[in-house]
Amino acid sequence: MTIAGARSGSILVAESVIDEMVDLARAALPHEACGVVGGRNGALERLFPLANVAASAERYEVDPVEQAEAYRSMLDAGMECVAVYHSHPSTPARPSATDIAEAHDPHVAYVIVSLATKEPSVRAFRIDAGTPEEIRIERVEK
Repeated sequence: MTIAGARSGSILVAESVIDEMVDLARAALPHEACGVVGGRNGALERLFPLANVAASAERYEVDPVEQAEAYRSMLDAGMECVAVYHSHPSTPARPSATDIAEAHDPHVAYVIVSLATKEPSVRAFRIDAGTPEEIRIERVEK
């Protein structure tokens, strides 16, 4: 599975998906929020929030059973996993050393929501062989 456009440097994300990511990040404070995003043709369409079982402000960990259920729901809806998202409660929206080390799929976008400043920052990256490359987010109405 490949994000259409990720190789060319951009992804399509519905405004409602970005708003929901920010809301979930705020609700998870002081911990990181996390989840996966389903979509079609590379567009990020629907969030599948997952519990951060690490209960940490510095890292996230998901329950593999809950993650498998999210993937099953995506497939049932005719979608595939096109992104993994998480929040940074007090650091910038860029991959940490831990984020880079734990990024195992170069074909999905890694979206980070930062609440470090008054206005949330949302950025996306493709991480391949330990090297993060920013992907431009093209916001669309939906």
